[in-house]
Amino acid sequence: MMFLGLALAVAAIVVAAAVVMDNTGDAQISAFGDTVPGITSEWQVFLAGAVVAILFMAGMTIAAFGFNRSVRIRRELRDLREEHEESIHTLELEKRQLQRELARVRQAAAPNGADPGRSVPSSR
Repeated sequence: MMFLGLALAVAAIVVAAAVVMDNTGDAQISAFGDTVPGITSEWQVFLAGAVVAILFMAGMTIAAFGFNRSVRIRRELRDLREEHEESIHTLELEKRQLQRELARVRQAAAPNGADPGRSVPSSR
């Protein structure tokens, strides 16, 4: 999107520069060495300039939308990464807590003559 917008803006600038540099007639537009057909009066020259300006603005608008979209996507990805890291940290803390509880349960069951490795029933 951004590339398309910038390409349109560059094309509009090139066309506008060509019109300004090559326009030597009273009511003609010359671009790239050729006269643009259908332009015979000054208002048509003005209208052609307005069309070039509109194309330039459309190109810049498309580029801005593309830029904003890429910034928004990067921000969302960064937020998701941070959320994921927090989730992993929370799960690691919970795992350590459960491991400590399991060790306490096994130690409490060991003096009763039970096997420390078998103090908690399996979930099979």
